[in-house]
Amino acid sequence: MTMNVRDFIDHHYLHYNSRAVKNAAQAYEAHLEAGGKMFLTLAGAMSTAQLGRILSRAIDAGLVHGISCTGANLEEDAFRLLAGSEYEEINDWRGLRAEDEAALYARGMNRVTDSCIPETVMRHMERELLEHWKKCSESGESLLPSEMLMRVLDEPEVQKHFQIESDSWLLAAKRQGIPVFTPGWEDSTTGNMFAAAAWRGDIPHHRSVNSGTEQMVKLMRWYEQMTEQRPEGAPSVGFFQIGGGIAGDFAICAVPAMIQDLEREDIPFWGYFCQISDAVTSYGGYSGAPPNEKITWGKLEASTPSFMIESDATIVAPLIFAYLLGD
Repeated sequence: MTMNVRDFIDHHYLHYNSRAVKNAAQAYEAHLEAGGKMFLTLAGAMSTAQLGRILSRAIDAGLVHGISCTGANLEEDAFRLLAGSEYEEINDWRGLRAEDEAALYARGMNRVTDSCIPETVMRHMERELLEHWKKCSESGESLLPSEMLMRVLDEPEVQKHFQIESDSWLLAAKRQGIPVFTPGWEDSTTGNMFAAAAWRGDIPHHRSVNSGTEQMVKLMRWYEQMTEQRPEGAPSVGFFQIGGGIAGDFAICAVPAMIQDLEREDIPFWGYFCQISDAVTSYGGYSGAPPNEKITWGKLEASTPSFMIESDATIVAPLIFAYLLGD
């Protein structure tokens, strides 16, 4: 019997984590059909894992309306767009010796689990970004890290190096005009490059790129706008979290900041929550914290549809998006 992804999941995903996958996908679809929007957070090395192949389609299909990601996920989508054919894949990566790792370093191959990113594309990006950082410093303009990177990708000379454009979720976000926030951007290759440029005096100050608190204010205003624009009876913005860490924690805190710190009684809690993570619940850990803990922090309501899928996001996220896309 031939089945599409949706029918396969409906038929076979009946218990444990597989049931959570099905229930989360169905609730995601119901949330959108009721007029809700969905906010996505990306931790881990999802861009290097080529999640953009299906995430770009999900964005173009209107399944995602805002993104918070780590600096690594932001830049690595662009790196693969420009130099994916130069990447090296390592099947037996667990078998690498320290000497093997040193040899990769000597050749300028930066390993992320089973993929090696060439240093050359990073230096190419550094040269392009430096010109835009200088221009913004001179004009007094300040941009999100994603907006700065999108300007680089607008350059005709850079576009000549594009490889598989349909695999880039960042280009899809640009096409659809959805915001991309990058908390803790300094913890990334391009963030390090920016700090080095400031150290050398290549740029006169740090103000050309939005700080974390500036990004939080922009996210809060976006959430306010989505709340005001939603149809009557529609749920508030949903929250689909891949991994844990700062990409998720930063973004989800926008709601309690508005309710508790700004004392806004007109701001609703997040209207849907799903997290895919292989982290386990531990003492004080955030990445594996169950959804109900977030109720005590003013992020979710007791009635918010909430799901925790304990699995590898590179397996689960494509299945959920394929389910929603009708693959």
